Amino acid sequence: MVTIFGIPSAALFGQLLIGLINGSFYALLSLGLAVIFGMLNIINFAHGAQYMLGAVAAFLLLQWTGLGYWTALIVAPLVVGAFGIIIERTLLQWLYKLDHLYGLLLTFGLALIVEGIARNFLGSAGLPYTLPDSLRGGQNLGFMFLPNYRAWVIVASLAVCIATWLVIERTRLGAYLRAATENPTLVRAFGINVPLMITLTYGFGVALAAFAGVMAAPIYNVSPQMGSELIIVVFAVVVIGGMGSILGAIVTGFGLGIVEGLTKVFFPEASNTVIFVVMAIVLLVRPAGLFGRRA
Repeated sequence: MVTIFGIPSAALFGQLLIGLINGSFYALLSLGLAVIFGMLNIINFAHGAQYMLGAVAAFLLLQWTGLGYWTALIVAPLVVGAFGIIIERTLLQWLYKLDHLYGLLLTFGLALIVEGIARNFLGSAGLPYTLPDSLRGGQNLGFMFLPNYRAWVIVASLAVCIATWLVIERTRLGAYLRAATENPTLVRAFGINVPLMITLTYGFGVALAAFAGVMAAPIYNVSPQMGSELIIVVFAVVVIGGMGSILGAIVTGFGLGIVEGLTKVFFPEASNTVIFVVMAIVLLVRPAGLFGRRA
């Protein structure tokens, strides 16, 4: 068996694959957080619960209506995104001119409520979600075995992240969004409905979390705790990349997933803390984050 730095190649590439998969979810979730914070100035602590709701919606669609994975991948983000729009219209819109702490406390409370309701109906144990038949099996690459579903998760996450970045940074719609955060009064003067744009932006960020939840369901099972176990790490990723930075969320998400995977190979004891160590170092050197704008 071929070894690399004394590590069997199958084990090394296997952990790299796990790192890329984790990085895919880090990138999608931190992207949603970055979109919401960058456009609305709200620290959305309910993001983990919304990620969990995406997985739960996919599970319920399968159990109650027989709708499978591919349908859930479209329907669940739309449903959870609509739920996010209701939250924004009824609660969050009153907090935009207040300190960030108010939004953080409100969304933290919402996360606890949503998770508690989910635990009451689903229990605390994870519920299995079936892989789609078209993505079963895998490919033997010689140096490792690549499951088809894992490959799909990485490719789909990367595609969604790049598409979101292109829309926000390279289109007229993205220019309107960025302008609305800097000078909403001026944007309104051009006849653009800024409140509606903000509402849809929050709904889109929530839908990204739900999309990640649907993709995570076949890998991690559906559990009320699946969001709370991930959200702290995702916030660390956002801080490292730079609060509100779209590119920073994507690059940092995938990069830290790989770093975490390699740490599990060479120094397993530090694998659960390496991201927070990186965060501390980055904040010491560059407080605004790797891709954040300096004040």
